[in-house]
Amino acid sequence: MPMPSTHPPLTRRQRRRRYVVRRLRGALLVVAVLAALVLGDHWGLFARRPTSDPVTYDGKTFTVVRVVDGDTIDVDVPDKRRQATRVRLWGVDTPEMARRDRPGDHFAREATEFVEALAGNKSVTLHLEPGRRTRDNDDYYRLLAFVILPDGRMLNRVLVETGHAYADPRYPHHLRDEFLRLQDRARQARLGLWKTVTQDDLPYYWRNTLDLDPP
Repeated sequence: MPMPSTHPPLTRRQRRRRYVVRRLRGALLVVAVLAALVLGDHWGLFARRPTSDPVTYDGKTFTVVRVVDGDTIDVDVPDKRRQATRVRLWGVDTPEMARRDRPGDHFAREATEFVEALAGNKSVTLHLEPGRRTRDNDDYYRLLAFVILPDGRMLNRVLVETGHAYADPRYPHHLRDEFLRLQDRARQARLGLWKTVTQDDLPYYWRNTLDLDPP
């Protein structure tokens, strides 16, 4: 038989105090865990692991954390060179924003603000060029991709068809001919940059091959 307890029974007040102490300990433990999670997130301890393999991006959804200019965005996964992966839109070329050593190009600010409105701080899905799934980084270590907006439209296509970007014919991709047709339609309709662009404003690869209609 178990030995009877030699301790006097707890009073109602003592039981109540013990119950409160246990609840306080539990609450403090929860607060400590939450604080650790918040600090860990602030210090980047739970961030996605850096990657340099472009295939890991294909078909994945990320948040746009910065719009660099009309054809370049940063998404919220670090690579081995930056805290965010820099993505260059395949097949399009927007006017360059001003830099320290050069003024901005014609329609650069409008193109950048257009992309900011469509994609800034939004979730986008990246798709790489079919058949080029292993090394799609360009000379500036940017990931070359087609960017799908939350509403299902492709940002690359939208930029060309609304006249906020040039179709870039320099590098082959599966939408090259479509983008060239969309550019012709935007130019004929004088949409976006095509309303006020001059021959001298055109990028070098179009300057001598594309004749603008007289105003």
